[in-house]
Amino acid sequence: MQPIMNTYGRLPVTFTKGKGAHVFDTDGKAYLDALSGIAVCGLGHGHPAVTQAIREQADNLVHTSNLYGIGQQQTLAEKLTAISGMDNVFFSNSGAEANEAAIKIARKYGHNKGITSPTILVVENAFHGRTMATLTATANPAAQEGFGPLLEGFTRVAYNDLNAAQQAVKENSNIIAVLVEPVQGEGGVTAATDEYMNGLRALCDANDMLLMLDEIQTGNGRTGKYFAFQYFDWCPDVLTTAKGLGNGVPIGACLAKGKAAEVLQPGSHGSTYGGNPLACSAANAVIDTITNENLCERVLELGDRIRNKIDAQLKDTGLVTEYRGKGLMIGVVLNTQENAAGIMKSALEAGLLLNVTAGNVVRLLPPFILTDEEADEIAVKVCDQITAFFAAQK
Repeated sequence: MQPIMNTYGRLPVTFTKGKGAHVFDTDGKAYLDALSGIAVCGLGHGHPAVTQAIREQADNLVHTSNLYGIGQQQTLAEKLTAISGMDNVFFSNSGAEANEAAIKIARKYGHNKGITSPTILVVENAFHGRTMATLTATANPAAQEGFGPLLEGFTRVAYNDLNAAQQAVKENSNIIAVLVEPVQGEGGVTAATDEYMNGLRALCDANDMLLMLDEIQTGNGRTGKYFAFQYFDWCPDVLTTAKGLGNGVPIGACLAKGKAAEVLQPGSHGSTYGGNPLACSAANAVIDTITNENLCERVLELGDRIRNKIDAQLKDTGLVTEYRGKGLMIGVVLNTQENAAGIMKSALEAGLLLNVTAGNVVRLLPPFILTDEEADEIAVKVCDQITAFFAAQK
């Protein structure tokens, strides 16, 4: 029996080093990383600013606990609230934990209003994590199988269907919050429409509910704004983020605003490691780099470049039905009912890291520090893999 639990269907490779947009395996073979550790390493591998921050902090202080003030945490909270317009932050170690904090805020908010069975409205194809609460909020039967009974307090409607959300709220007075991803990553890189997002904000305002946005994957520059909600002229009540925040160092954050910002009080939530000096130092370096180097603008340029290159090569083939996502969160939807997961392995053999989600969507989440030449190489190799996949189906 292997000493590591068999919870991942790992590909047959082990990486030992990374630099920029490339990683290297035990044999020294180089791979162009178009996945970034699943939207984590937005600044690529071995970024000098992040590396320096980690080294300096590790040399001084790694952990004390949240019983005391943490300077790097305070600085990070100030940066995140300034960027987002939110009021305060709870720090965790992962996206799932950040979403757990959001769920607890919603439930406490409901109880404070005298609702004994507060309910959160969630949507189809959502992915919010694998803890018991976030697993219940997630719409993935395969992930949920064998872990029942799931938690009460959630009701589900279709994504991008404002009428369905409005009807659910009309029929259930216990609904106190809506939890939704601006772009569904695991659900096929499907972006919410402007009408839908604006409608949810209005629906929550009209019914004194919390609009809670899961930006675990879309945050920290991935879509071309620091947060995806910044494409609109309003703020959510609760905002969660993680993945790209630490560029590989585990950290999550749950931000709150207005009526949601004072719900949690001393003793109502906590985390031993959350917001420790090391993780916050890395995150501070990430934010400084993204903002000082205008990387959100670069994300939009690179995203357009990759999509346009792929489309130029495949537009007359009928192999692709649409392109989804925003910025460097790219979904290439293949014209097939077959599961295309095999592309991940064939791409690996060709020296490219990518992902396939929702069965037929090639998902690209490359780092923001790509050169134009590396972006073009990703596009060419993706086209090669898609063409080879369909050729093998004949």
